[in-house]
Amino acid sequence: MNIDDLIKLAQLLQPSKGDQTDGKLPLGNQFIGKYVIVRSRNEGINAGKVLELDHTGVILEDARRLYYHKPANKELSWYEGVALEGLSKDSKVGAEVTKLIVEDYSITVCTKEAEKSIRGAKTNAQS
Repeated sequence: MNIDDLIKLAQLLQPSKGDQTDGKLPLGNQFIGKYVIVRSRNEGINAGKVLELDHTGVILEDARRLYYHKPANKELSWYEGVALEGLSKDSKVGAEVTKLIVEDYSITVCTKEAEKSIRGAKTNAQS
């Protein structure tokens, strides 16, 4: 499935513009175009640039699964620490892909420093 197919699928899942009764954009649109960390039930922790999202799912471009992650700053914890300071050297991440996550998820916005760290991390090989 290519990126155009993923975008079409996401558009089918989005509520129609008629569902916006108060004139406000759907919750979450402020994340479109931002590099984020997404935590989901079955897909685990992924980082990438948000292309589209709604209450049913999110499409990430240049997505990398964070298999094993620790923040670069040991004073911080969990993936929120990674979103602020980037990855430690011993973190393990997957290769960049475009990914559609259709399930419960949460989004944490990354700083530019964290984005650079995650994008620059060595891809983990299978052992």
